[in-house]
Amino acid sequence: MPSRDDDIIDHDQEGPAASTTAAKRRAPVRDTRVNGQPAFVLHSYPYKETSLIVDMFTRDFGRIGVVAKGAKRPLSKLRGVLQTFQPLSISFSGKSELRTLIDAEWVGGMLPIEKTALLCGFYLNELLVKLLARDDPHPALFQHYISTLNELAHGEPAQIALRKFERALLKETGVAADLTRCSTTRAPVEAGSLYVVDPERGARTAGAVESWPIVAGQTLIDMEREAYDDPLTQAQSKQLMRFLLAYHLGGAPLNTRQILIDLMQL
Repeated sequence: MPSRDDDIIDHDQEGPAASTTAAKRRAPVRDTRVNGQPAFVLHSYPYKETSLIVDMFTRDFGRIGVVAKGAKRPLSKLRGVLQTFQPLSISFSGKSELRTLIDAEWVGGMLPIEKTALLCGFYLNELLVKLLARDDPHPALFQHYISTLNELAHGEPAQIALRKFERALLKETGVAADLTRCSTTRAPVEAGSLYVVDPERGARTAGAVESWPIVAGQTLIDMEREAYDDPLTQAQSKQLMRFLLAYHLGGAPLNTRQILIDLMQL
């Protein structure tokens, strides 16, 4: 999981004139307080004796880091609220990359996820922590995250829910090419042909010898349409997404992915 983020402190030169000049050079600061922002906890870890640093996924600000002061104290209101997979309304302040959490309230309206679905949820969170930059808003992905949690809570097949979310995540971060068009010829992908997917350029016709996963054109068409009923599409999309995610993660391991592979071959 990510390392702690340090606050950035600007040291102005001494003297009124120097301070005025430095102030003019600064970019306009954003509003330092945000109230009632929809959010989910992605990950948290201890900070000092009684506090937490919390990685949160918000609707309008993307992934942010906040300090929850006193959250580990027995009587803290935040102690029981800052739980994963619970829809929250949060208020926070601060201008640096690490803000201060002022308040958090449970919103409700979602079924809890349990058993294997719970592990799938942690997998979603790990993907967001490792692939989303801080302060990069993705409101459409935020809604897709909520939809995926709801699908898992209602017993939808985990393989299908995860594949759709993985694809949405790569699209939102700008690294997913159109799978229905060949990147070398610009011709439509043919259902009966075989392809590989270049992580940087997109699909191309498979050669005689390939080190990348080879998939049917129908699989690529199905993935673009979010149609995963075909068992071959399920199997090939699993291998393809594992390959693409590993590439965009720079080889960094996904801990929850390995556990899911061991338990369910997802």
